[in-house]
Amino acid sequence: MKVFNLYLVFVLALFTLSANAQDLDKSSFQHYPGYLDFYWEEDKGKIYFEVSELDTEILYTTGLSAGVGSNDIGLDRGQLGGEHVVYFDKRGDKILLVEKNLSYRADSDNEAEKQSVEEAFAKSVLWGFKILDTEDGKYLVDATDFLLRDAHKVKQRLSRTDQGSYSVDASRSAINMERTKNFPENSEFDAIITLKGEPKGGWIRSVTPSPEAVTVQQHHSFIKLPDDNFEPRPFDPRSGYFALSYQDYATPINASLTRRFIYRHRLEKKDPSAAMSEPVEPIVYYMDPGAPEPVKSALIEGARWWNQAFEAAGYRDAFRVEVLPEGADPMDVRYNLIQWVHRSTRGWSYGASVADPRTGEILKGHVSLGSLRVRQDYLIAQGLMAVFDGSENEDDGPLMELALARLRQLSAHEVGHTLGLAHNFAASTNDRASVMDYPHPYVTVGDDGEVDFSDAYDTGIGDWDKRTILYGYQDFEEEVDVASALDDILSENEQMQLRYISDRDARPAGGAHPYAHLWDNGSSPVDELKRIADLRSKALERFGLNNIPGGQPTSVLEDVLVPLYLSHRYQVEGVSKIIGGVNYSYSVKGVGDPVVSPVEGAMQEQAIDALLETLSTSFLSLPASIIDLIPPKPMGYATTREHFGSRSGSVFDPLAIAETSADNTLDFLLNPQRLSRLVLQHAQSNDIPSVAGLLSRVDQYTSEELKSGDHTSIAEVVRYRFVQKLIEIAADDSMHHQARGAAIDLLKGMTSGNSGGGEHDALVTFEVNNFLSNPDKYEAPAVKPMPAGSPIGCGFRH
Repeated sequence: MKVFNLYLVFVLALFTLSANAQDLDKSSFQHYPGYLDFYWEEDKGKIYFEVSELDTEILYTTGLSAGVGSNDIGLDRGQLGGEHVVYFDKRGDKILLVEKNLSYRADSDNEAEKQSVEEAFAKSVLWGFKILDTEDGKYLVDATDFLLRDAHKVKQRLSRTDQGSYSVDASRSAINMERTKNFPENSEFDAIITLKGEPKGGWIRSVTPSPEAVTVQQHHSFIKLPDDNFEPRPFDPRSGYFALSYQDYATPINASLTRRFIYRHRLEKKDPSAAMSEPVEPIVYYMDPGAPEPVKSALIEGARWWNQAFEAAGYRDAFRVEVLPEGADPMDVRYNLIQWVHRSTRGWSYGASVADPRTGEILKGHVSLGSLRVRQDYLIAQGLMAVFDGSENEDDGPLMELALARLRQLSAHEVGHTLGLAHNFAASTNDRASVMDYPHPYVTVGDDGEVDFSDAYDTGIGDWDKRTILYGYQDFEEEVDVASALDDILSENEQMQLRYISDRDARPAGGAHPYAHLWDNGSSPVDELKRIADLRSKALERFGLNNIPGGQPTSVLEDVLVPLYLSHRYQVEGVSKIIGGVNYSYSVKGVGDPVVSPVEGAMQEQAIDALLETLSTSFLSLPASIIDLIPPKPMGYATTREHFGSRSGSVFDPLAIAETSADNTLDFLLNPQRLSRLVLQHAQSNDIPSVAGLLSRVDQYTSEELKSGDHTSIAEVVRYRFVQKLIEIAADDSMHHQARGAAIDLLKGMTSGNSGGGEHDALVTFEVNNFLSNPDKYEAPAVKPMPAGSPIGCGFRH
């Protein structure tokens, strides 16, 4: 019996060796020579890497070549993953793929010093490959499982967005050879990955035919890292660029441990001494051929604006835009790409890149433009101009032109990110100095009373954009002191009075800068709010059936009404930032006089006045002519987050939309961080409004509106929302206690028995007493949410 068992083991061993030998007969494999040589075994669907270079740094990236299609989940076609600097390391019978830790370095000629830092911080072994064959110093490994893993972490994203628990199903996953290619300096691999699971959320159900099986395509790129001839350019907080940063333990003790460089493409003049020179190699972007006309032409035109900036920096024909050649893969790192991305709902566009993590050199700019955004811009125009009169001369040309003008600006904006540029949300105060701002369409009413779209969006690169390109891409002669020359550029920016404030500072809640916000226009936020309110009023007076094409259900009027009725929403955000606002710049010691100062009290008072006007019943009410035109939606037409909320079932609810708009104003006006800043500022100067004074003014205004007798039901809604905001403030321990105390004091006054009676006052007294008697158990009633905003969801509310 024992002899038989030994014999069986021997036979099985021989069989295994024979099978392995047959597996390694490379003559039956298809060979793909290139940067990382690999073999394809068609019969088994396997890919084998032939590793010939050990300990050589390689750039490895991942991405999605085919996505999920949901803006909310965020897994878009063409989405890039992160960059990883890796190398192959042989250990015994294994080849390890090791990622370097570039967050911690020693930029030193001392190898021992470098090694001490490398050994101090963890590396990451991304994969371990079993060596199957060795020949002439080359190691054959099976890379199939490595390529078929969920490298882009789709299952984690589905879990984080509460769409369900998923895992990779190997039986429904395979290498996609149609998009697997090899080139001299990059190797591209593509895989069809199916994740199986139990769907939980509505988002994944809405975009997947069988949501228990979510199939995407994931892409892997192995890229030869650039040579050492690229000179990293230092980051300056005034420069307008994104920063690559890392800890350099080789810096002197009296110098900063953190080193920062900007992200930028490599661009050099053929003749650095010439005022105008052709580049050694131009920067070429390629347009997604899948974009339809006239969209494609508009996107190409807008992207080409950047050549104006490079010309201003002394380059001739340094920036080009062409259509992606037939057969080229959008994920191929050799092509800077502008792609047209479809989703089930409108959403953000963005500019990403593949860059060398060691230096910040951009190797591939990758723009993703959401295809539904243009339809929203058309909808904005549709609400402002009633062109569908049914006549022979009916023409929606102006609406189309506004939408295409926005596409040109959007294309330039997102390409700017892939050139290394950050947002500049203060540019609108410098006469549209940058495409890196978020512009609201600047629509006017002419002397003839007609709406004019001709100046809705700018038509070229701005002064700030030219200055940022000069900082990032100017090619200096060898004898030039580059640090001094760069500082001169930034000093000249200040002399030109070009403002630069970026993302965090522009947000309406945490941000405090009075001139930096999203979707605004003009040098005065208050004046622009008044102008928009006037435009909105005129458009609402004219609003009717001529705002929708013939043949559509009249309920579609609500779709068009939403962006018109809420056309002030973003300017409300901007004006609110004046209150408790702080003037400052990204100053650097030794350059100018750094000044941080509160916005003057008079300007804050004007902002309060302007915002209170948006709480008036005359502002919030709709003409009866509009209300009478909008019926419930017919069969086949659903209510979505793009529509107003209603407390009356399927019937259009003008009280609910007034409540939503009023709550939006109150939300920004009485933001907790804003009120805390007011506490600080008023303590320094009585010229600044106090929190108690601000709350008293809102209290008085909403009370007077209620007493006026005009649109009483709307006035009651606004008053009730203000009371709820007071309760929120009183219960919020995140702000300074003085603000909470002011709210509590006002609430106590509302229970003194001086109300005028009636259902509204009875409810207010009931709610306030409930809160004051047991604040820990009080639950505030929900308000109907704002329809989707910028461009999905209501932006950045607290």
